[in-house]
Amino acid sequence: MSELTTARLLLRPFEPGDVTAVHAYASDPEVVRYMDWGPNTLAETEAFVADAADPAEGVHLFAVEHEGHVVGAVELRVTNHIHARGEFGYALARSAWGRGLATEAAAAVLAFAFDRAGLHRVAATCDPANTGSRRVLEKTGLTYEGRLKDYLHIRGQWRDRLLYAATR
Repeated sequence: MSELTTARLLLRPFEPGDVTAVHAYASDPEVVRYMDWGPNTLAETEAFVADAADPAEGVHLFAVEHEGHVVGAVELRVTNHIHARGEFGYALARSAWGRGLATEAAAAVLAFAFDRAGLHRVAATCDPANTGSRRVLEKTGLTYEGRLKDYLHIRGQWRDRLLYAATR
């Protein structure tokens, strides 16, 4: 897998040495509050980093590095080759919030999806209460398409998702 660079970020493959940095955000209840995974145990983080080093076909998983430190992850998943569709998502450490880093990483992966992965449509979802993620998706150029009712079962509760998408 290749690397992507932006003005402030390096998006690169995960390495075994990333476990400590990944665990710092993946075990943070506030970071994973709206996710359908986590907070991670150390064993779960170790398994994630090991699997991330060799992702499945159609999965492009990047460690988000800022100033030499891994501060998050962003993933593009090709969901249908025939119709050239994909989905992406991201998670960043609290220390990276509010500085435009998620928007920068999302924009880089969206460009990768269209320019290098050959996708025509890319979608992303977020929890309706996650205003920060909604702003990231809107600033990245995705359009709000609707609300997915009871879309995920997270920690014993059904949660809606807001659907955003962009086309080439």
